[in-house]
Amino acid sequence: MEKEKIITPANGYFMLLIFFVLFLGSIIGFINTKSTIFIIPLFISILIAPGFIMVQPNNSRVLLLFGKYVGSINKNGFYWVIPFFTKKKISLRASNFDSERLKVNDKLGNPIMISTILVWRVKDTYKAAFDVDNYENFVRVQTDAAVRKLASMYPYDNFADEGYAEDITLRSSVNEVSEALEKEIHERLSIAGIEVLEARIGYLAYAQEIANAMLKRQQATAIVSARHKIVEGAVSMVEMALEELSKKDIVNLDEERKAAMVSNLMVILCGDKDASPVLNTGTLNH
Repeated sequence: MEKEKIITPANGYFMLLIFFVLFLGSIIGFINTKSTIFIIPLFISILIAPGFIMVQPNNSRVLLLFGKYVGSINKNGFYWVIPFFTKKKISLRASNFDSERLKVNDKLGNPIMISTILVWRVKDTYKAAFDVDNYENFVRVQTDAAVRKLASMYPYDNFADEGYAEDITLRSSVNEVSEALEKEIHERLSIAGIEVLEARIGYLAYAQEIANAMLKRQQATAIVSARHKIVEGAVSMVEMALEELSKKDIVNLDEERKAAMVSNLMVILCGDKDASPVLNTGTLNH
């Protein structure tokens, strides 16, 4: 199996000087002498002309001679190669690819919409030119396949009631998911000589048919979590109030009155509306 071979062709400026010498010299000689011998240098200059090639920064040329790989020019400059070479241009610049929004199922089977942003460039010109048919289309297709596989490996979000509270999720574990996506795409694109510079999720949302239901579920989960914290705080406050009353001997409460006090405090502290106090002008029993 062949590998990329970097070559440095002849200096283009030197060959350009030879071209002008042969071309102009043959024309001037033919005009002055009318001799057909000057057709030979004229013919040679015409053969030299197609061999000039200019390589711009972060570009390359892959050279073929009658179907055989000769080498790649990766250094920018002005060169001359054998006119019979086939010269294929391949860009070495970083390219940005924003995939389409794909509808896939996550680990829990929920339909989601997801897309990825990929930054890549050609690292091996031989693989990019000959190991795949069209390396740019190969990048698009394999990136979509990698995103589909990644989405099926993780749930969209955490749901404690289903036992996924500690799993990596697509929504919250951005760094972990990006690393897994980059690794998956790199393995798929290495056959084409493509280097993955960055890969991350560009868009992520539930599919339209379940978006409203999942939003309500997230809201319900948030409400339950908030209520849980409120109850924990209320119990601590009631316990502290009873201890302070007993410690400072402000009032002596029997078990029945303690239960009534706890009930009132819990209602006030855990209620979602402001309490409306009622003043008792009689005794404690009325």
